[in-house]
Amino acid sequence: MEMIKPRTLSGFMELLPDKQLRFDRMADVIRRAYASYGFTPLDTPAIEDAQILLAKGGGDTEKQIYRFQKGDSDLALRFDLTVPLAKYVALHYSELAFPFRRFQISKVYRGERAQRGRFREFYQADIDVIGDGKLDILNEAEIPAVIYKVFSGFGLRRFQIHVNNRKILNGFYAMLGLTEKSGDIMRTVDKLDKIGPDKVRALLLDDCGLLDAQADEILAFISIRGSNAQVINALESYAGRNETFDTGLNELKVVTSNLTAFGMPEENFTVDLTIARGLDYYTGTVYETLLLDHPELGSVCSGGRYDNLAGYYIDKPLPGVGISIGLTRLFYVLDEQGLLNPAIPAAPADALVLPMTQDMGAAIALAEELRSAGLRVQLYSEQKKFKQKMAYANKLGVPFAVLLGEDEIAQGKCSVKEMASGEQRLLNPAEAAGWIGQTLRRAGDLPMILEK
Repeated sequence: MEMIKPRTLSGFMELLPDKQLRFDRMADVIRRAYASYGFTPLDTPAIEDAQILLAKGGGDTEKQIYRFQKGDSDLALRFDLTVPLAKYVALHYSELAFPFRRFQISKVYRGERAQRGRFREFYQADIDVIGDGKLDILNEAEIPAVIYKVFSGFGLRRFQIHVNNRKILNGFYAMLGLTEKSGDIMRTVDKLDKIGPDKVRALLLDDCGLLDAQADEILAFISIRGSNAQVINALESYAGRNETFDTGLNELKVVTSNLTAFGMPEENFTVDLTIARGLDYYTGTVYETLLLDHPELGSVCSGGRYDNLAGYYIDKPLPGVGISIGLTRLFYVLDEQGLLNPAIPAAPADALVLPMTQDMGAAIALAEELRSAGLRVQLYSEQKKFKQKMAYANKLGVPFAVLLGEDEIAQGKCSVKEMASGEQRLLNPAEAAGWIGQTLRRAGDLPMILEK
């Protein structure tokens, strides 16, 4: 039989056990933070009817979607988690309580060109709040507060959530008589951090067809900086000239004033007039999250307010606000740059029980007792030499090896070795569980992600 060379497709991430455990720990931090704000978990099918997924598609979405036939069915892999959410809410509208708050951490699929940090299969971690007809503006202040809790749970302090409002941008461009060109202008302005103001100005003139005075006014507007209060105060000078602008400014005031009430320090959020997100999708508050010491990563978490979630599936206005963490990309880049804390345990077990006798009964009982104390315990039952057993423990990366021989059994104790330090203690099972648990709790307090 001809051997087939094993391989993983380009654009698909496959992790070794220690990295998979670190990835899962990050996902657990996100899951706990989302749940603590009353978001319910949701898991929609990875495969949907292509007509459902493409209702809001077209353009790049249709080009990148994985689509296939099965019998008479036209099927597709989900492109994101938002369109399946729209279908779900429309399908179960009469059974759900609104506002409907859900979180989902699942894989999505995009047939785009695989490259460094960009994948064809990847996890997104989304939260959304969906209203029935209306949705209070306070939800738009709570969403970044949830993200603050997530990134704080990773052990990060130097990150910043950038907040803006699409109504402010739309109103401002309307003041300049540029409503029809606003989409092109926003896409151009979005390149500011990458190419700088001079090149942005040139694109505004050459590609967008703006006059010099219009380009200068736009650059002056998006360059407004300072504390959040100073930026809002500067925006007040534009008030009264456009109703949409005024509505957006009032919404921005509500969001920024309540972020502090939700427990977010002001240094972790800033009003940024350059961000707009997608042209047609978002209608109000928009967010992007940056790691201050690693601006090269770009936004690691983004989202915003939208006003017609399920218009393709149900004749009811269902406004919402949501945000998404690209978990696979975030993990990949952090790992590549060595920012995942190596001191965090990344083994499948807290302790490995190594029997030193032929009779396994005492070892089985010890393993069960340690598990009853809340530890993850693996029992090594292979008949190997001691050196081979310890080599396995080292390769597995377990924090503790628990040795059980005839002498330990006779004393009702076990020898517990901390693998990192080499320290070894003779303890009864309860004492062993206490020492292991205490050491692991200290490690659990370490940040998952390193900062400068």
